[in-house]
Amino acid sequence: MEVEHVTHEFKPIYNKESKVLMLGTMPSPKSREVGFYYGHPRNRFWKVLSDVCGEEVPETKKDKITFALRNHIAVWDVLAGCEIRGANDSSIRNPKPNDMNLILKEAPIQAIFATGQKAAQLYRRYCYKDTGIEIICLPSTSPANCRVSYEELYEAYSVIQEYIR
Repeated sequence: MEVEHVTHEFKPIYNKESKVLMLGTMPSPKSREVGFYYGHPRNRFWKVLSDVCGEEVPETKKDKITFALRNHIAVWDVLAGCEIRGANDSSIRNPKPNDMNLILKEAPIQAIFATGQKAAQLYRRYCYKDTGIEIICLPSTSPANCRVSYEELYEAYSVIQEYIR
């Protein structure tokens, strides 16, 4: 698979009531194909968040946006663009960060979470100096991260409950 330059095309999900910001690195090829965050059918992001919030798993793009906003969850990615090979975060080169202040100046964000190690690493390197808010690294919900069980994901992601209730 060859390296391609990817530009982030999704708008961030947030409103003036968002309390937590969930950050990935960059939409995967499958997410870009379906036009929405965590779009791979085996990605566990929407399932684990809905279970943590005690709700049904949202199916459509509209349902996912409504679910996130209702639960005070903002969703975006650390990067606005980069060179990447497929969905392989370790292949990221020439990253261009998003401006987190777009959300932070509008929403009362109390905690920022990375949905994987690479997102946390990139945030710390490119965004922390502008935000001054530490990021909490959660395990990736990607199907590539199969060594982390669903139960472990649920336990890790449950930390958001203290911020969104």
